Formats: sequence, structure tokens, C-alpha cells
Amino acid sequence: MPDETIRSNSDVVLIGAGIMSATLGVILKELQPDIKIEIYERLDVAAAESSDAWNNAGTGHSAFCELNYTPEKADGSIDPKKAISIAESFEISRQFWSYLVQQNKVPSPDNFIKSVPHMSFVWGDKNVDYLKKRFEALQSNPIFSEMTFSTDFEQLQKWMPLVMEGRNADEKLAATHMEIGTDVNFGALTRSMFNYLEKLDGVSLFFNHEVKKLRQREDKSWRIKIKDLSTGNTRKAYTKFVFIGAGGGSLPLLEKANVPEGHGYGGFPVSGQWLKCTNPEVIAKHAAKVYGKASVGAPPMSVPHIDTRVIDGEKALLFGPFAGFSTRFLKNGSYLDLPLSIKRNNLIPMLAAGYHNIPLTKYLIEQVRQSPKDRMKALREYLPTARSKDWKLEKAGQRVQVIKKDEKEGGILEFGTEVINTHDGTLAVLLGASPGASTAVAIMVDLVSRCFTNQIKTPEWQAKLKTMIPSYGQTLNDKPELLAELRKHTADVLKLN
Repeated sequence: MPDETIRSNSDVVLIGAGIMSATLGVILKELQPDIKIEIYERLDVAAAESSDAWNNAGTGHSAFCELNYTPEKADGSIDPKKAISIAESFEISRQFWSYLVQQNKVPSPDNFIKSVPHMSFVWGDKNVDYLKKRFEALQSNPIFSEMTFSTDFEQLQKWMPLVMEGRNADEKLAATHMEIGTDVNFGALTRSMFNYLEKLDGVSLFFNHEVKKLRQREDKSWRIKIKDLSTGNTRKAYTKFVFIGAGGGSLPLLEKANVPEGHGYGGFPVSGQWLKCTNPEVIAKHAAKVYGKASVGAPPMSVPHIDTRVIDGEKALLFGPFAGFSTRFLKNGSYLDLPLSIKRNNLIPMLAAGYHNIPLTKYLIEQVRQSPKDRMKALREYLPTARSKDWKLEKAGQRVQVIKKDEKEGGILEFGTEVINTHDGTLAVLLGASPGASTAVAIMVDLVSRCFTNQIKTPEWQAKLKTMIPSYGQTLNDKPELLAELRKHTADVLKLN
């Protein structure tokens, strides 16, 4: 008996029910209340992959503590540009989330955001010198003006007593501290946004639905073939605009769309694991996110951190992540994901990126071969008194780093997020990982400006964007008074005081 084919029409199709699709869906629905949106998700629940609380660091990546955002240049100086950009983007997220809370579009902020200080911690002469230079480069900027630096043993004990337990007072140590850091449960926030969207007219959310084909028609609209995994039925969705926000699943879908803008892109999957503390007494002793320096050859997502989390009302303590290699692009993906993603148009970039990243390959092999003893040794660099019986290994999320064409190198591996859109603005794809979720609002506002070029110029859309994001169209690092005003406002609304 042939399966039943259902047909539907919409203005927008969002593929993947993660933080990116949720953010874009809410923004578009606020800008144009009568817009018709369909959302398709392969799994049976929203935010089950990269957006899930246990699958990402939940740091509220604001560049307060992540050392990989402040590279040291050849002359020894620190480049703060990326850190400033990410910090600005996180302020945009805070403003948008505050708007959603004030308008009762998501429940209490207690469900998804908590105040947790952000710290960077290093040891050894060279690293201490680097951290001091980083502090000086950042703290002179208004957006980082609240950062403090210390090499004083007693001060470090006050900031992070658990990390300092068992250490020698004559060790060469240093840390920076940002009191206004946060911990974000992106899974809870994503599900809250989808709960709001589902109640609105013109929004349909389909779980257990897998996109099989995407084809652009002559009139520039898109026809999408989707399989209902629970019934086996086929669905054909017709739409003017498609956003692919499927985490590690985005690259195969971009390849299925077969647009020139997607040629040359590949993906390199990196899996992750955490050590999770099981002793409530140990968990209670730590209340910060403490980031260190990555090993040579390590991808940025593998920067070690000892991390206070608040997930579903419970305080947790994680250390990691420990990187690994898997050919899957998603935690719930197939081992054929990587081999099937290799096409004629991206073979050279992928081979070139592999050749230029031999230290990364070596690092991942070493990580895969780690024993429990090796992982505890890494943990004890941060917690000298850690006991094996207080920690257990947990599987974390799967990330796919972007590989793209490069005229000089042939192909390069990118450690960030990248939005690709077609020249006609009818399809956009988000590839990559960190800082991802934390900067989702800025990324999606930029996407709207690229793909809805006529609408965004209208007075109505401009006014609404300024209502949702009061600093829209402005930078904050060069406006200290506005920055202070908005930080106070968002801290009050999000209960971060």
C-alpha cells in the first residue's frame, strides 16, 4: 500500500529544533506576526543535540574566561578583537532574553540562566605572563572593565577554594575574575521558546520528521521532501525560505540542497566527554567556571574547564571536555556521516585541511586512547585533591568543525560558527560550533538582515528590532554609559544581581 503524501505551504521552514531555529522563529514571528512557519525535527524532542544542557558547556560564552578568543600575536601582544565581538554578541542575547521574559513569552529566567563568576586560571611563568597581558588588553575596554587579575594565593583561595585545595603557596599561579559571568541552560531556553512558538497561529512543529530532499524550483521557492519516522508517510513542504539549523546535521542537508554557495564545504567531527562529580560535598565547594589553556593541537572546544552548572534546579560540577573522534555528525547520527559527506567539490579542501591539521589528528588519537587514570591526572591539574570515586565519565555532545576552501592552503579548518546563505536569500545554513548558542541572537539578526533585505529596511521591522534589542544597530564597547544601563536592566530582568 503506497504511503500517504501530505502537502503544505509556508513562508519559512526551519530544519532542526535547536537554539538557532528557536531564536530565528521567535524573531521572525515578532517582526511579522502573520508569517507562516513550519519546523521539522528528526528526534522526538527539541534541543536534544548541541543545545542540550549536558551536550554543551552552558558557559554563556562571553569571552570573559575563554583564552582561545584572545590569541597571542607573533610580537607577543594580545589581539582582543574576537573577544570584544563575542562579548558584544552576548550582550545582545541578554537583551533579547530579557525582552522575552518581560513579555511573558518564556517563563521565569530561573529556568535557564544563573549568575556564576567566570575565571581564567593558569600556572607557570609563561602562562602567567600571557594572562597578565590578556587582562591588560581586555580590561582597558569598557565591556571588560569589571575584570580583575590576581597572583595572590589568598585571593585565589577566596575565588576558587576547591581549585586551590592542596596547592603550594610558592606555586606560580594567576587568575582573572569576572563576577558578572553566567551559566545558561540552552536546552531549557530552547524548549521554552518552542513552547511559546507552538501556541501562535501559523506555527507548526513536527517531531520525528526527517528531511530527505531539498530542491529549489524555478520560481526560487523550495520543495522539501520529509519522512514521518513514526508513520512512514511522506510530506512535501513548499516554502519561500529555508533555514538549516541542524547542528552536525546541517552539512549533509546543505549538500542535498546542492547550491553553488555550499560547494567546497566539509566537516570534521569531534566528540566530547565530561567527568561529572557525584559527591555533593565536593560540588558545594565550587561556584565558578574556571577555564584553562588548551593543549597544543587541541581544538578550541576542548579548552579544559572546571565548571559549575545549574541544570533543572540542581547544581552540578563538570570537568572536561575530553575530545574524541567519531565519524558521526550527530550524537544520534550514523557512522557513515563523515564518509558520505565527502563529495567531488569538497575533497581537496578536506584533504588539505587534514594535511594542515596533523597536530589536531595526533591530539584526538591521544584523547581517544586515554585511560581513566589519564583523565584523573588531567583533572588533578585543576583539582589537586580530586578522588576517582567522586567522578564518573559522561558522554557529551558531538560537534562538526567547518572545513572550507582556501585559495592559499587549499582547505582550512575553522573553529567557529559560519552562516552561509544563497545569493537570492532563500536558503541559509548555520555550520560550526562554539560560541554558537551564546551568540545565537546576534547570528540570527545578521541572518535576517542578509535574507530579508527589503523587509528589514522598513520602519516597522526597525522599530521592533530596537524594542527587542535596545542596542540594535549600535556597538556597546565604545558607549560605556549605554553598556552600564543595559547591563543593569538585563541583570534585573534576568535576576542576575
